[in-house]
Amino acid sequence: MAKQEIPLDNSQRLDKWLWAARFYKTRSLAVEAIGGGKVHLNNNRVKPSRLIKPSDILTISKPPYEHIITILGLSKQRRPAPEAQQLYIESDASIEKREQLHEEIKSQPLGFRHDKGRPNKRDRRHIIKFIRKE
Repeated sequence: MAKQEIPLDNSQRLDKWLWAARFYKTRSLAVEAIGGGKVHLNNNRVKPSRLIKPSDILTISKPPYEHIITILGLSKQRRPAPEAQQLYIESDASIEKREQLHEEIKSQPLGFRHDKGRPNKRDRRHIIKFIRKE
């Protein structure tokens, strides 16, 4: 396979960029997410060492949300959040989809959980107390 021939001054490792842009707290978390298929570059699954450049499109899945961003700049260091946000721009469709999902989650009742599973000891006591009451 041929090596990527991109000038080093205009490229950066994907895991290091995700860390610098503050999508992940550590580089190891970024590597884990990339390896787990949560990050795609131009709709392709990639390795953490993949070199990225401005104008590349990243799809970052942080369940339940998904970010579709275009890279605007590179940073070799992790900077404060306002500066990190200057490194990318999120697509309007992505922002709208995330806000809509946030509203749906927010509107669900607090006690309602689909994946609760079996009742615990406290829940069983309440069930028994309710049944015997009648």
